[in-house]
Amino acid sequence: MGQLDKIWVKRTKHGPMDGREAVDLVVGEGVVGNADTGGRRQVTVLDAARWAEACGRLGRDVDPSSRRANFLVSGVDLEGTTGRRLAIGSCVVLVNGETVPCEPLDASVPGIKAALQQDWAGGVYGQVVVGGAIAVGDPVAFETG
Repeated sequence: MGQLDKIWVKRTKHGPMDGREAVDLVVGEGVVGNADTGGRRQVTVLDAARWAEACGRLGRDVDPSSRRANFLVSGVDLEGTTGRRLAIGSCVVLVNGETVPCEPLDASVPGIKAALQQDWAGGVYGQVVVGGAIAVGDPVAFETG
């Protein structure tokens, strides 16, 4: 079983990512207070191990908040998980696909786009299907069955 290591909320589109200890998730919307809500990309999740591997390929450590994901998790492999349900605390996110690195990210951290191209190192995005409150330290696992 994995763990929720970090939470970030984006105040405005293209705005800074603010660290949080806890947030609420709303079905059909995403993270309360986040600039991007609704649609198929309500939340984004980054795998701490894959991020560390990408930083190794890049040759330097980069703050994971620069990826602009909502959640950093450890102990859970996100690669190839489209269609699976990821439980974060009492909430559940339906994974809709891989979060592909973008040009603005590469502009802020040169070379990071290429470093994130393999093994779903850029993380995943999905929709909240069971809402509630989550906090740093909550368990994270894929539902079975």
